[in-house]
Amino acid sequence: MKTILISGATGLIGKALVKKLQSKGYEVRILSRSKQENSLYWDIDKGIIDESAFENLDAIIHLAGAPISKRWTNSYKKELYDSRVKSCDLLFQYASKLNSKLSTFITASGANYYGTKNSSKIYKESDEHEPDFLGQMCYDLEKSAQEFEKLGTRVCALRTSAVLSYQGGMLKELKPMVKASVLSPLGSGNQILPWIHLDDIVNMYCYLLENPSLEGPFNAVASEITTNKEFAQKLMRAHGKSILLPKAPAFILKLALGEMSEILLKGSALSNEKIKKAGFQFEFSNLEKALADLNS
Repeated sequence: MKTILISGATGLIGKALVKKLQSKGYEVRILSRSKQENSLYWDIDKGIIDESAFENLDAIIHLAGAPISKRWTNSYKKELYDSRVKSCDLLFQYASKLNSKLSTFITASGANYYGTKNSSKIYKESDEHEPDFLGQMCYDLEKSAQEFEKLGTRVCALRTSAVLSYQGGMLKELKPMVKASVLSPLGSGNQILPWIHLDDIVNMYCYLLENPSLEGPFNAVASEITTNKEFAQKLMRAHGKSILLPKAPAFILKLALGEMSEILLKGSALSNEKIKKAGFQFEFSNLEKALADLNS
């Protein structure tokens, strides 16, 4: 039985992944910033991790990260960065110090690796990162993760798109707007909204964990390329509703949300050919099917 250490285990993906791994017979250890039962304590700012987390450890899955959906003040940008990159650095420091013989390190990166912009290009894993805030943060996170290769550890990164689940993330925030029939496209509505069903990304983590020949970055995105307008229409239709209001003006979103509004108003398509060629099979490549499953 393999032992997996997970950071960010209380998040949307983390909760579902812990449950899945345990059902498959893995021993799962959870890192927590609060001292509680059934978890191991760490403090990123103080550079502390309970060393017992690394005893006879086989793999680490690094999901920790403050949510990007809050307004980006300078202090919150630092929190976004440190919660991902500084925490990854800390994991490597302890793994190196304790001479951990890890087989695998997998980190959650982001679809914004390629930049928060509108583009007709379909981005592949071989494309360069964009040096805007999110693109640089994702690049630095993946570079930090690559340090584990010095320990003889296989490293993977999942460049994650919007994860669909009513248990958290975007859909949880949108559901009240859908029920009230006030959901509408944002800005032009033509920006691409890359997405993935929660089940598929959880299965993708398991697939990477269980296939030791796979390494490097992988785009975690469904096959269907969807605009923001199409997403809003299909989400409303899935609830038996139609869009009643005009598009939400970009300038209103910018006033309300500041720089963070860019992730709502801009977006580009990603290719998932690399993971599919590696043998991974998506359960939900079609948005209508994904929403129907989530509504069932």
